[in-house]
Order: sequence, then C-alpha cells, then structure tokens
Amino acid sequence: MSGVLDELRWRGLIAQHTDIDALEKALEDGPLTFYCGFDPTAPSLHHGHLVAVKVMRHLQLAGHHPLVLVGGATGLVGDPRAKGERMLNERETVAGWADSLRAQLESLLDFDGDNPARTVNNLDWTNEMSAIDFLRDLGKHFRLGTMIAKDIVARRLNSEEGISYTEFSYQILQANDYLELFRRYGCTLEVGGNDQWGNLVGGMDLIRKVEGESVHVLTNPLITKADGTKFGKTEGGAVWLNPQMLSPYKFYQFWLNTADEDVIRMLKVFTFRTQAEIAELERAVAERPHAREAQRVLAEDVTTWVHGAENTERVKAASEVLFGKADPHHLDAATLCDAVAELPKISGELGTEIVDLLVRLGLEKGKSAARKTIAAGGVYVNNQKITDEAYVLSESDLLANGFVLLRKGRKNLNLVQIPFGN
Repeated sequence: MSGVLDELRWRGLIAQHTDIDALEKALEDGPLTFYCGFDPTAPSLHHGHLVAVKVMRHLQLAGHHPLVLVGGATGLVGDPRAKGERMLNERETVAGWADSLRAQLESLLDFDGDNPARTVNNLDWTNEMSAIDFLRDLGKHFRLGTMIAKDIVARRLNSEEGISYTEFSYQILQANDYLELFRRYGCTLEVGGNDQWGNLVGGMDLIRKVEGESVHVLTNPLITKADGTKFGKTEGGAVWLNPQMLSPYKFYQFWLNTADEDVIRMLKVFTFRTQAEIAELERAVAERPHAREAQRVLAEDVTTWVHGAENTERVKAASEVLFGKADPHHLDAATLCDAVAELPKISGELGTEIVDLLVRLGLEKGKSAARKTIAAGGVYVNNQKITDEAYVLSESDLLANGFVLLRKGRKNLNLVQIPFGN
C-alpha cells in the first residue's frame, strides 16, 4: 500500500487534495474504502472518465477497496454546467443509462479476486428521502453563501439564464452520497475530476459536521494537450467507450493519432506501463518519431483495456491493411467498413478493367498512362501487386460489403464498391 501517492504523482494524476500527509498516512496504515461517482447523463462513458477510473485502479492494486457509485438519483437532476440548464431526462432513460454505465465500469475495474470493487447506486438511499428529510437533515448543514460562491454556480447566477433550484441543490445530493457511503461502508476517501472539487469538499464538510469525523478528498486533473487545449473529440464528436457509439477501430485511431509532444504524458495517465518502459518509449519518440512506437503502445493498451484483446487485434489488422501490409480478406465486415470509411470511393462492376478504374479515380490521366503504371508494378488490388494490363475485377476480388481496395504506389489507396447482386 505504501507509495501509491508517489505513483499517482509521477503519472500526473493528482490535481488537488485535502491534508496530503494525513491521506498518505491513512493509505499506508491499512486498506481504506474509497469511492468515485459517475452520473448517467449519456448512454456511455467517454475517454475523460478513464482518468478517474485509472486512479481507482491504482488504488485498488495498492490494496484499497473501491466503491463505484452510479448516480441513478443525481443523474435525474444533473450537475450544473457552465452554460445553460441541463435537460431533464425521463426516469426510464436515466435508469437505462445507469445500467449501461455500470456494465462499462464493471469491465474496467476488477470485480473478482481478493479485493473486488463494488457497485452502488445513490438512488437506493435518495429515493427514500422525503422533502422534509432533505431540508431538515441535510439542508441545515449548508450555508447559502458557500453554495453561491462555487465557481459554476456563481457563473450561472451572473448569466442571462441563471440557475434553477434543481441544479443548485445538486451539490447537497452529492455531499449526502459521501455521508451515506461513510456510514454504510466506512468510506473515507472520495476521488474524482478536478471540476468536481467543490462538490467533493462539500461531502467531506458534511461528514465532519454530522459525524464529527475527518475524511479525505483527492482530484485528478482534466487532461489537456501540450498547447493547453482539451484532449479529446473525434471528427464525429466525443470519444465514447460504447462500441456502438464509436467503433473500436475509430477508438484505436484516436489514440494512434496522439501528437509526439503529448504521447508520453498520455502513456503515464492512461496505461500501466512502468517508468522504465515509458522512458524507453520516450527515447523512441526522440530518436525514431516516424516509427510512432509510443503511439502504437498507447493505442493498443487503451483499446485492449476498453474493448478487449480480440477487438484490438482486429483493429490492428485493419490498420495493417490500410498500410498495405496485410490481406484484407481476413477482416470482418464491420471492421473493414470502419477502416475504409474515409477513403475516396467509386462504384464499379464486375468485369470492369482496372485501367478504367484508375482513370475514374483520378489516379491516372488516361488508359495509356494507367497501363504503364500497372506494367511497372505500381498498382495493387487488395494489397496484391498486379502486372496484367488487362486485369478485370472478378468475384475473387470482392471483400466484405462488396469492397475492393485499389492502390497506386504506397499512399494512394481508394475504394471500389461493387453493388450486391452485381
């Protein structure tokens, strides 16, 4: 158990904390119970949630007992946003999202073995509370001035839309979660994103006022790129963990595209690679940046953690296909479809000459030039070099979904799609 805070510091996973010496002593004295909350405000977690989950996993590996709180109650209310009131989702929708988040979280932490994580839902105790209980037992411990002074609340109060009492009261509900987990499980540490600092401290203060006990709070930073901008988003939006919302292939590509100046920090945050392994990868970035060794390790490790080893092997195979290094016939339809989604594409027919396709794709100006390129060995069908100037598409060329990969040289990869039934 000793040294887990040093590990978190080295990885850049600590932003703010309460009495760090007291927390370090508590962590070293024996296993403590800690929790982190996740609100079902969408049907999936995204990559930003992985930072808090990594902190939880490091603490779990050090022997401490994790509670995974899914906010079935707080998800019905919504944490105040910097801009605009949240839309209140239907109860059935939130309940479904809570189930989805629980399933995702149970795949990211260890729920078996000698030190299993445990899932809890704050709807279990919040649903039993009456309005009078809320006001008398909780509300009396919160000073209005302190609640109004919180950054997000202050910004919303000064904006045109203001803030509803519903969102304003969120901080009381979250504070009560810590109190309930302290009472039920002896939980003495809450972890979470740095944007939740005020809410986390509110729970700590509530326990002190109600139970007269001291507990701890630890936040992780919000991850940014070297230029200070937010680390995240794909062309289609958020980096979701749900494979139906973002395919494993696109998820893998997101991490593979990490910039050289960011990749070492991301390895520290999102993987369990050791200091020695990351130091070696840092040397690789400096000496062989074109090889992108660090990016490949990052993409493989995170994709395996989230989507499993089998899916990772599929998307790696798809990447090899796009680089001309593998046979595309072995790819399943879904992975192939994701891999070729951004390629230039035309429709074709069986029996079409390759020279005609090269001209239609703009890869050659005319048939004569196309034949010369083929004869010189510069054209590939499904990563197989062809030298027959009269080559025509046949059924044996068809991949899943009627796709045919047509490449000129090393980089000019295009897609021909043969309609089904052609």
